[in-house]
Amino acid sequence: MATGFKLPDLPPVKSAWGPHETEQFSEDVPYAPFSKGDRLGKIADWSVEQPKDGREQRGRQGAFANRFRDQYQTYGHGAASVFAYQHSEDESSFSVIDRGSVNRVRTSARNGGTLLKVRGRGGQNNQRTGARGGRFGGGAGRGNETVMTRASGGGGARGRRFGWKDYDKHQRVRNASVTVGNEWELLEEVEFSHLSKLNLAASSPETVDTYGYVYPYDKSFDKVHVKSEKPLQALDRVHYNPTTTEDPVIQKLAVSSEANIFITDSILSLLMCSTRSVHPWDIVITRQSGKLFFDKREGGPFDYLTVNENAYDSPMDADDREGVNSPAALSVEATYINQNFSVQAIREVEEEKHSLNNSNPFYNPNEETEPLAAHGYVYRKVDLSLDTDDKPVNLMVRAEVDGYMKTPSNEVQYVSIKALNEYDPKFTNVAGSVDWRSKLESQRGAVFATEMKNNSCKLARWTTEALLAGVDSMKIGFVSRSNIRDAQHHGILGVVAYKPADLANQMNMSLSNGWGIVRTIADVCLKMPDGKYVLVKDPNRPIVRLYSVPPETFEEPTAPASEISSS
Repeated sequence: MATGFKLPDLPPVKSAWGPHETEQFSEDVPYAPFSKGDRLGKIADWSVEQPKDGREQRGRQGAFANRFRDQYQTYGHGAASVFAYQHSEDESSFSVIDRGSVNRVRTSARNGGTLLKVRGRGGQNNQRTGARGGRFGGGAGRGNETVMTRASGGGGARGRRFGWKDYDKHQRVRNASVTVGNEWELLEEVEFSHLSKLNLAASSPETVDTYGYVYPYDKSFDKVHVKSEKPLQALDRVHYNPTTTEDPVIQKLAVSSEANIFITDSILSLLMCSTRSVHPWDIVITRQSGKLFFDKREGGPFDYLTVNENAYDSPMDADDREGVNSPAALSVEATYINQNFSVQAIREVEEEKHSLNNSNPFYNPNEETEPLAAHGYVYRKVDLSLDTDDKPVNLMVRAEVDGYMKTPSNEVQYVSIKALNEYDPKFTNVAGSVDWRSKLESQRGAVFATEMKNNSCKLARWTTEALLAGVDSMKIGFVSRSNIRDAQHHGILGVVAYKPADLANQMNMSLSNGWGIVRTIADVCLKMPDGKYVLVKDPNRPIVRLYSVPPETFEEPTAPASEISSS
């Protein structure tokens, strides 16, 4: 037996079998790397639909698809997208049949057949032929209509929800309340999201002086209901709403008092509730000798009330061809209703007249021929100082009261009287609108909740003005048109009473946030040199901008006081 075994010598191998260690490719040839650790499944699976862009597609299992990757993995699954075939045109969305979501309502036609009405959702493009368009499948001679619908948002329940005639709504593009001049300089720009985070715990307002007189509230209006509605009377009274610098009392207080911010309640309430505003507005700010004066422009948005400003689909000019329901016409109508209701809801009895410390500073009986509307003007001071301030920051505001009531102990309590108006109960474009004449008695809370939603800014401003004036009760009337096409005749359907503090809690109002907004704007303006500034709310975005303007801006000859007659 051989003692050992020895392999013969083999010649050296000059070239190994298999691929080279490194492979050189030209730039125009794609190369997909392959790892020995990759697990191979099926060679090819034509039942798995791959996206056209080559990206990995998650199957029906969703987040748990990785558990079954061995069964569902296809060779080349992780290859680069350059190997995936891509169509030059997307043919998956092409369909000969219209698959848009439509609402079909069958009714009987005049000839005994069926009438199929088709209303598309989303955008529509209608082509009508024949004498009567808009009907498909009708009798002979009815004409045909071809309706092509386009489903938005993916179609079906996965897309966004549509409202009534959402496809036919006009684009909400509003014009600015004032034209920004070329010489205006932009100083600050703040979004509402930042304003809503401001807070300042201000002290309670302190009454400095009172002017005018008021009459008692007529308690019979608390018993008014739909079946015994009262017609709204057109009473000729003179209503004054002068701006800050035209108020002779504020001019006197600017010299004698320690306040350095002067403003009226209508302007202050808008600043404090600015985050709720939708319509554009502007405020003129004058800095003089270290003091700020907040003014309104004549004929601007402060002289008129808004209607359904915060509604999902607020009124626009194109919504009503006749113009009776246009925003401008509704604003004038709401102001007319509010002024007349505040006069009609009081008892103008000379024996029950309650005079304040001073007479009305804006009315001259020797020059005026029409009687004066009873109003009380309360000038109050609010301390907005902080612990870090070098000198105190005080605000002087002119607030108004509309009437008074007496307690069982014969104590006088001031009342604020306002009116909400209904212009069209069938105006379905307003989300959640209800008919006051049919729902006010049985669902008064639901009606008022709808108004708090659609008129959030207006009601918040009224509540803020009541708190600033120190009134004890708010009387809010429901006034509706006698005819939906007649904006001159109205009926009073009912009155609700609220305490200002309770209504503020229901509306989720925060006075500390409002005072924080006012103090922030005042700090910016107090650091500026003497001059004129304009605070402008963007017409289509929740943004306010502060501009520096020339001193002669808005300088036009105006009356000594703003006078709005209710006639």
